[in-house]
Amino acid sequence: MTPITEIIIDDTTLRDGEQTAGVVFSKREKIAIARMLDSIGVGEIECGIPAMGSEEQASIRSLVDLGLNARLITWNRALVPEIEASIACGVHAVDISLSVSDQMIVHKLQKDRDAVKEQLKVTLGFAKQHNLYVSVGGEDASRGNMRFLVELMEITRSMGGDRFRFCDTLGIMDPFTIFDKVSYLRQAVPAVDIEVHTHNDLGMATANAIAGIRAGAKFVNTTINGLGERAGNAALEEVVMGLKYACGIETGIDTHRFREMSLFVAKASHRPLPVSKPVVGSRVFAHESGLHADGVIKDPNNYEGFDPAEVGLTRSIIVGKHSGSGGLIERYRSMGIVVNRKQAGPLLELTRAMSCKRKRDLSNCELIAIYLGAEVLPKAV
Repeated sequence: MTPITEIIIDDTTLRDGEQTAGVVFSKREKIAIARMLDSIGVGEIECGIPAMGSEEQASIRSLVDLGLNARLITWNRALVPEIEASIACGVHAVDISLSVSDQMIVHKLQKDRDAVKEQLKVTLGFAKQHNLYVSVGGEDASRGNMRFLVELMEITRSMGGDRFRFCDTLGIMDPFTIFDKVSYLRQAVPAVDIEVHTHNDLGMATANAIAGIRAGAKFVNTTINGLGERAGNAALEEVVMGLKYACGIETGIDTHRFREMSLFVAKASHRPLPVSKPVVGSRVFAHESGLHADGVIKDPNNYEGFDPAEVGLTRSIIVGKHSGSGGLIERYRSMGIVVNRKQAGPLLELTRAMSCKRKRDLSNCELIAIYLGAEVLPKAV
């Protein structure tokens, strides 16, 4: 396996995230998102598409004016006028995107591979003449011919391009295949850094992104909450925490603002955050079943892979149909009510019955009402 020395997050919430059907960020929201990403240590922010017009260009310029530590990079088709629009915005890094699979070359562009290579040479040459940092984006690379991808990477290397973006544009790859393909490209053209861009159509965007990194990719695209076209992209919070706890790889990202950031983007995008959203959902550290609640009360490490405070969340004990005495006692304790094991028995019967009737867990007010309304409670000893 290629040694991993440094991982750079290239967050594309402001580009691919905003390309989610129906999502629009205001300039103020874009500035806030960029500042949050910068504050936690994200190395690069894909900040928009200048070719969209004057309003988008003004938003990009406003981000440039912030003087962030993160590098700002814009997305462009491999067309000279689009690169010129990026230069006019004041950025010093561009992604130039080309369709690289035969499916898209033939059936979308109605061209051939030679035309794609020539287009790359023209636009990459123009970008490097203007001293831009260039990521060559291989749209639909996961369906591309591997030898052809190597040819494109060799052109990238020979003309001073800085990296190649391997895109699973349709989100159809599995982690094992991604690992094999990225490993092949790393060995074939080791002088060109690789970036992985994964989509979540089959629910594997995060796993595929991590597999690409394990195979030697230095850059990884993410979005806050996994926002993005169709089923979305690899989620920033999942990739960072997955690398840390599943792979033992530190990214240098400060994770404590993840929940705050997720809520902000959820509101700005009008895409509510599911309560069970991995890493940042409000109930991913909620425990109800008797076995789990008892275990986490005794030692959180029994049923939690990391401290919820690390991502801006708190632990909660839920009382419902599957609760046990330990969880019920702990929940009452958190409200300042002392209940012992003997008292918990009849209370537990009442809480389970109410939970089944209402088909949900119970609120503090409901638990207090049960406590106060219980006709017979054994006295504490």
